[in-house]
Amino acid sequence: MKKVLGALLLGATIVSAFIAYSMYTNHSAKQTAAIEQKQAAKKAEKKTEKKKKPVLKVEDLTYQLKDSRTGQVMKEFKPVHYKDKDVYDQEIKQLASELAKGIDTPMQNIKMDANGSLTGGSKQIILKEAELVKNLQNLNTKQLDVKVPIYETVPNVTAASAQGIADVSLASYSTRFRPSDTSRNRNVQLSAEAINNVVLGPGDSFSYNRTVGERTAERGYQPAPEIINKQLVMGIGGGICQTSSTLFNAIDGAGLQVTARSHHSKHVGYVPAGRDATVSWGGPDFKFTNNKDYPVIIKAYANVNTGVLTVDVRTSQHAI
Repeated sequence: MKKVLGALLLGATIVSAFIAYSMYTNHSAKQTAAIEQKQAAKKAEKKTEKKKKPVLKVEDLTYQLKDSRTGQVMKEFKPVHYKDKDVYDQEIKQLASELAKGIDTPMQNIKMDANGSLTGGSKQIILKEAELVKNLQNLNTKQLDVKVPIYETVPNVTAASAQGIADVSLASYSTRFRPSDTSRNRNVQLSAEAINNVVLGPGDSFSYNRTVGERTAERGYQPAPEIINKQLVMGIGGGICQTSSTLFNAIDGAGLQVTARSHHSKHVGYVPAGRDATVSWGGPDFKFTNNKDYPVIIKAYANVNTGVLTVDVRTSQHAI
């Protein structure tokens, strides 16, 4: 009897354990299934979110063009034609050109007054158009600020470096004119005065048109013959090309670097053939740069009594 009861008890225990195990297994399976369902739901939700979230494109964004010197916003720009390279390149080149027109400022050279003091002068301001175009060609969706590259250069002359600057002549050149041609001579005289005592430090550039300025009757310039299309015609400021040509021969003799020079359409008599430098307001200009490692001064004088125009390029004794 005891053996029977023991067997029944053992069987009941085994059945209970099996039932408990089955219940546990079913519960765990349900939990696992629930977790897997939740994870699948989250994955599906993320996929849905990704599908719904718009993809940012350069052409859909607005960029701020900022002055590289100050960080101030100069213009807002929307690159709507970014994907069309030819159209876009033309657009940004035009944009760079328009911005440069409002920024670019030529250097005004320093002069030396009668007391030997430096006067005037102002810095050159340049917007590098090619650099801005490159910046606009490489836009991305993470950086909405675009640097507008603007550079400033001040005249490279100090009172100390200009000490004794007129002591030694590097090169001098003279041309002749008729003393009786009073109107033309006045133009030569005025233009000579404009370039007289201009001081150029190392690397400084010179523009004849910028230095002399516009030739107008209000500024004292007179009607006189000038060469246009191989013809002599009357024009305000006729004769100033003699000054620019005399200046060219002087600075060329001094070894300064000519950066822009044009010839007249016909031969002029005051310098040898090919040694002239024609200029006109809004047209050809005569430009050069001081490529020396020391400053130079331009001396120019038109003697209307003797009919001699002289340009002398000078520097200090200790500089050479």
